[in-house]
Amino acid sequence: LLSKLSEKGHLYAFDQDQNAIDNAQQRLAPYIEKGMVTFIKDNFRHLQARLREAGVQEIDGICYDLGVSSPQLDQRERGFSYKKDAPLDMRMNQEASLTAYEVVNHYDYHDLIRIFFKYGEDKFSKQIARKIEQAREVKPIETTTELAEIIKSAKPAKELKKKGHPAKQIFQAIRIEVNDELGAADESIQQAMEMLALDGRISVITFHSLEDRLTKQLFKEASTVEVPKGLPFIPDDLKPKMELVSRKPILPSAEELEANNRSHSAKLRVARKIHK
Repeated sequence: LLSKLSEKGHLYAFDQDQNAIDNAQQRLAPYIEKGMVTFIKDNFRHLQARLREAGVQEIDGICYDLGVSSPQLDQRERGFSYKKDAPLDMRMNQEASLTAYEVVNHYDYHDLIRIFFKYGEDKFSKQIARKIEQAREVKPIETTTELAEIIKSAKPAKELKKKGHPAKQIFQAIRIEVNDELGAADESIQQAMEMLALDGRISVITFHSLEDRLTKQLFKEASTVEVPKGLPFIPDDLKPKMELVSRKPILPSAEELEANNRSHSAKLRVARKIHK
């Protein structure tokens, strides 16, 4: 993005993870020296307020890379991965109070079912919630591997033979709950579309069906309008604000998949501002 900016261009980069900001500052040091980039340590749900504080009233383009990052998955101590033994954490913002430990050990049975169904879409949500409830009556569930084993014990043998880790969907659900990922994305994308200049683009990279469904719905609402029958023309305040750049999501190329295996589930949706 920075390499494509004109001399007048400026990049505002949001992240709530200090580790991510530290790494980016090292990689982008030459651009920082030129005054071309500003890092904002905050949840992007505060996009509009933080940009207004910086004196920015509208933006020409914005790119979202939703969900957990590869470094977060790879850092064992962050507790995002079911493949690595670590304390139950899963916070993207390490200063936040809610952790995966709190969710797993203190949410009641019905709340666990709710988030497992809603954010994990796991058909064994009830059985898994019951197993968690039983296990924590004996002792607190403290680590990722403990939780993964409990999840496995709640699923039928034939499910364990299927492709993919049996704990994947539940770990996703807990992570989304801890970080309110979908709520933050919903708020931020709507703010971004409002702040876009005419002909400005918004692009959103998603990595699972819940993120993609949300993005698709927000873009649809902003790019379509229901006109009352018999109306001779569409008033300006009813005209759609956005236009889809591509009807279907853009998928990773063979080259991208070979270079980055984690991109296999990625989908890119793009929309353009056509009306203020």
